[in-house]
Amino acid sequence: MSATSWLRTLVYVTLAAMLLVVPAHAQDEEDENAWELDPFARIELGTVFSQSEDRDDELIINGDGGYLRAQAGVTFGNEKSEFRFEADRIEVQRFGSATGRDAYNRDRLTAQFSQAVGDDWEVQLRGRLYDDLVTVESPDTDEKQGSVRIEYEPERAHRFRLSGTWRDREYDDSEGPGGTSSTGEGPRVDFEYRHRLGRYNYINFDLRAEEINSDNPDRSYTRESVGASYTQPITRDLRVRPAVELRHTRFDGRLTPGGEAREDTQFVPEVELLWWTGNWRMEAEAKYIFSDSNDPVRDRQGYRFSLSVGYVF
Repeated sequence: MSATSWLRTLVYVTLAAMLLVVPAHAQDEEDENAWELDPFARIELGTVFSQSEDRDDELIINGDGGYLRAQAGVTFGNEKSEFRFEADRIEVQRFGSATGRDAYNRDRLTAQFSQAVGDDWEVQLRGRLYDDLVTVESPDTDEKQGSVRIEYEPERAHRFRLSGTWRDREYDDSEGPGGTSSTGEGPRVDFEYRHRLGRYNYINFDLRAEEINSDNPDRSYTRESVGASYTQPITRDLRVRPAVELRHTRFDGRLTPGGEAREDTQFVPEVELLWWTGNWRMEAEAKYIFSDSNDPVRDRQGYRFSLSVGYVF
């Protein structure tokens, strides 16, 4: 069964389950475990200013742009079980970009089911479809993915999450070397630990390992990353979030001028301000990206500033 058929089947099964559970719970509206239908939507407008340059300041790349994002969906569940369906679209316009596409859009469809197991555990199943996704190996990727996440929260102060995701990708570059189809697939594993100090006051640690295998050598890669962040409330609605991330990526099929497989290491410190008041979501982020690579063209550094304003319905 293809990933598309699998996701379609997941949606049909979920809808059928919803029809079965509604009558059973609708008879007792006062039951604390009664199932509720909750639609949601969000619209967001943002802008990005970024620039990177090589060590000799000979190659300067501007990544300024703006975007509009719209999201709509519905959740159906109670305190123990929840189904979630979501559609998300982003329209991006770049301003004076020297490389890549000047404008593009990305669509995403999500079907998800979460189930609490006892008081401390939760299991989540999720299927997603992406159209026109920008990935590390290609600027135009279609993706089908399925994932399983296990969460353990013995108390509010400590939360552990472990996720496994399988991804099937198709690239908009027609065919690869030797007439092979330019597709890729591979796993991703994520681990997250969150320590809660208080209301909106957290310390997070994240680990990730992933790979994509493809008959097209330009598309295969492996990546490991580690990150940490700290969220500190300033007022009831305003909080600051400094973070740092270290990423290492290896492209076995992309060779440097010296004939070696290309390897990139990125160190990214950042700080983010979040002002969430009522239904408004305003976020500002500043980061600096240090890239160390054995390919001189990729050995560069630069800044990225972003600002977004959203409204939740």
